[in-house]
Amino acid sequence: MGKTSVLQYLDAQALIDAALSRFVEVVTTAQAERGSASVVLTGGGTGIALLEALRRDSGSIDWGKVDIYFGDERFLPSGDPERNEVQAQEALLDHVDVHPDRVFRMAASDGPHGSDPEVAAAAYAQILHSRSESDPTPEFDIHLLGMGGEGHINSLFPHSDAVREQHRSVVAVEDSPKPPPVRITLTLPAVRRAQHVWLLVSGANKADAVAAAVGGADADDVPSAGAIGSTSTVWFLDAGAASKLDSV
Repeated sequence: MGKTSVLQYLDAQALIDAALSRFVEVVTTAQAERGSASVVLTGGGTGIALLEALRRDSGSIDWGKVDIYFGDERFLPSGDPERNEVQAQEALLDHVDVHPDRVFRMAASDGPHGSDPEVAAAAYAQILHSRSESDPTPEFDIHLLGMGGEGHINSLFPHSDAVREQHRSVVAVEDSPKPPPVRITLTLPAVRRAQHVWLLVSGANKADAVAAAVGGADADDVPSAGAIGSTSTVWFLDAGAASKLDSV
């Protein structure tokens, strides 16, 4: 696996500004080299704030040549404001020239796959497989991740079947400890298919989990510890989130 970097910033805005600059650099470099780029978006306050920053200043990104995926989704009806895709649309996707056929949304509970999250998860796994020549998923350029106070990423919660999944790229979660209980999520094997895994974490309430993950905790205990990119893993932290790092 690639190098891990821990970057500390004075506040959440400085964190977002730094991630914005690096996001533009990685995506435009990929487009120059291959003609396109692929990114996995995340929800949460800091993740959505980054998307809003990209709406205002995305540099020379050609959004028509970016494949957009989602790390997880709340299995709610289409259009529900709690769905990550709806928040991403409002923050960024409705405001840039992204190609509709290159935005790969996870199914809603009222979608074509019905109300069965297992079927919806399998359908998204098939989408990912179809976008790769032979592997279960594409090799994403960037996978953006937020993190919960107990260390969860996507909808991979501590001591859950989902975080322990070693083979499937997408699974259904029907007992999330954070509402709503039913979700669809990429797994750690899918996260690790990304060249660059970026964890955007702000707030002192997450400091213990950050310290544990950076210090080498087991992913079953602290799921974010298992989020590793093939080229790089970068922790973007504000002062609060980084405040317990001296303890590791």
